[in-house]
Amino acid sequence: MMNDAELTATLEAVLFSVGEPISLQRLSQGLQMGEDIIEHTLHILSEKYNSEESGLCLLRLDDMYQLCTKRAYADSIRSVIEVKKNAPLSQAAFEVLAIVAYNQPVTKAFIEQIRGVDCTAVITSLCQKSLIEEKGRLDLPGRPLIYGTTPEFLRCFCISSLDELPELPNNEKNEENSSNIQEDLNLEVDENEILE
Repeated sequence: MMNDAELTATLEAVLFSVGEPISLQRLSQGLQMGEDIIEHTLHILSEKYNSEESGLCLLRLDDMYQLCTKRAYADSIRSVIEVKKNAPLSQAAFEVLAIVAYNQPVTKAFIEQIRGVDCTAVITSLCQKSLIEEKGRLDLPGRPLIYGTTPEFLRCFCISSLDELPELPNNEKNEENSSNIQEDLNLEVDENEILE
């Protein structure tokens, strides 16, 4: 049985090695420890990063965790590894993301019904950026695909779960408001985190 310091170091090593979001359940199963113990230790690890002058932070993405660098060091990291700045999302992409986030799981037809235009290219682009993903198929004629958001969506929008999404304004069905969906949602997207 590991002591607290050993468990903290083990979790740190695992999160560093995995390099992507990993679920609390998977950590618990892999380390053969209760989820409550793992979650408590992750909380301590997160506080450690927040209290130190560390370049790292521990992100909680719904029930998943990921070890990341702090935003303050993004420019330095980019200059060293020569990652070009990603283009910001288009207005159409923000609109589709909002529709998916607030109504998921949704079909392409549902999205297009709300927007009134073909959304094939936007949906494909958002899937490539890992902001949305296929979540299965509806048991209807044609078995249409359904889409939902991903942990990458949570990370890019700096939220831990979909419960943190702001309330929609009362007049969200107004056409003039749909053109300002990004401002209406008041989401602070980290464009540097969005993959091309």
